[in-house]
Amino acid sequence: MAAWLAMREAGIEVIPYHLYLVPGLTFVDDSLKFYEDFFQTRIVNLPHPSLYRWLNAFLFQPPERLAIIEAAQFPEPTYEEIARMLREDLGLPEVWNADGVRAADSPNRRMAMVTHGPLREHLRKVSIVWDWRIADVRGTLARHNCPLPPEYEWFGRSFDGLDYRFLAPIREHAPDDFRRILDWFPLADLEFFRRDLTP
Repeated sequence: MAAWLAMREAGIEVIPYHLYLVPGLTFVDDSLKFYEDFFQTRIVNLPHPSLYRWLNAFLFQPPERLAIIEAAQFPEPTYEEIARMLREDLGLPEVWNADGVRAADSPNRRMAMVTHGPLREHLRKVSIVWDWRIADVRGTLARHNCPLPPEYEWFGRSFDGLDYRFLAPIREHAPDDFRRILDWFPLADLEFFRRDLTP
């Protein structure tokens, strides 16, 4: 959100897209609709590479699904391939792919910024707010009265995985969405069993 607002402040046209981890989660879909209204812009919603990767790795899948998933031969596109396909689909081959990654997000991201920099010409990719501190992000959101989605209250960040730290708050705050996750990953509730076994 902060990167989008920063680009908008600079007069840069943004064609936003979102990558969903599990199809049809209400809390995610509601947030997308809110931000489409907030920015008065359609957000393209595409499958996240992790969705394909998780399915191909049989993550939280019961044995009876394995042959079906294997037969499906799901592709495993990279982020760059998704961006390239979206550019082609929209007829915008020369546009840059911008993200909101900050060097301060994690040691790995800091190392990536030190190694590759925020601008990756060969991929036509740029990290707009790479050098921002969290205070810069919060200040930009506050200046534009742009609220964070509910998952920031639930787990302090964006929904980013199928481990206990995400599944427990979803089960508590959005039980229908938790059931939807189990439709796709039926054994995901083993995360709770494993957590109970951990001292």
